[in-house]
Amino acid sequence: MSDPIVIVDEPAKFVRRITLNRPEKRNALNNQLRTALFEALHDGDGDDAVHVTIIRGAGTCFSAGYELGGGNAGTPLPFFTSAGEGQWPRHVTEGWMSIWDLAKPVIAQVHGYCLAGGSELATGCDLVFAADDAKIGYPAVRFGTPDMQFHAWFMGMRAAMEMMITGDSISGIEAARLGWANRSYPIGELEAEVIAVAERIALVPPDIVQLNKRTVHRAMDIMGLRAAIRSGTELCSLAIHQESFQKFMAEMQEKGLKQALQDRDAPFGDYRTVEEH
Repeated sequence: MSDPIVIVDEPAKFVRRITLNRPEKRNALNNQLRTALFEALHDGDGDDAVHVTIIRGAGTCFSAGYELGGGNAGTPLPFFTSAGEGQWPRHVTEGWMSIWDLAKPVIAQVHGYCLAGGSELATGCDLVFAADDAKIGYPAVRFGTPDMQFHAWFMGMRAAMEMMITGDSISGIEAARLGWANRSYPIGELEAEVIAVAERIALVPPDIVQLNKRTVHRAMDIMGLRAAIRSGTELCSLAIHQESFQKFMAEMQEKGLKQALQDRDAPFGDYRTVEEH
């Protein structure tokens, strides 16, 4: 039998951990992986023995983003999203923002690449702890527009603008300084530090944690975060009709995904072997 697409374990009392388990694909987020992830999150949210959940990635990184290599062919979306223009960005943002609506806190444990869709997943979590040398970014802005435009909310206007118009990544240290991550640690310390935080959360009664989690997210909703992210999906949809986007997709069909990404990123000197977004 093949390895499970997610691995679920309990590294401490009341702590559930979900590991994205496509290391050979840098944990590219295909429909099967997203389906299994949401199922595991929902199971934990309804389990009295779980007070907090950690999400991490197997192998060299958290997630290099969405599967672009045909890995979704013939597979259903994890949940219903109305069809029509912009279905994909509406679908994925609904999924990641639904993590906010879970009763129990979810922690992203980020190492290595955390790109595009991977950064969307981490942003949807309640807390983010990163390795110092993690690479958080959205390289897909070099040919299109993000599905989930969280940058200005979590990084401030200037840093957000730089990331959005260059596609450059930031380190875990920078992500913590800017406010996207809570803290960063040397990679060898990250797992223990994340479990320690999870154990502290687990000491607080879950019914109280649920309300306190909600107060923060409701405040962000009132300030317009969710509305802004929803409106951003329309801009993402508009981007696919742009000449540059169509040119990139044609190049991908002609040369293959890896070569198209190498051609895109070579002038910048980064990302060149990453195959997912």
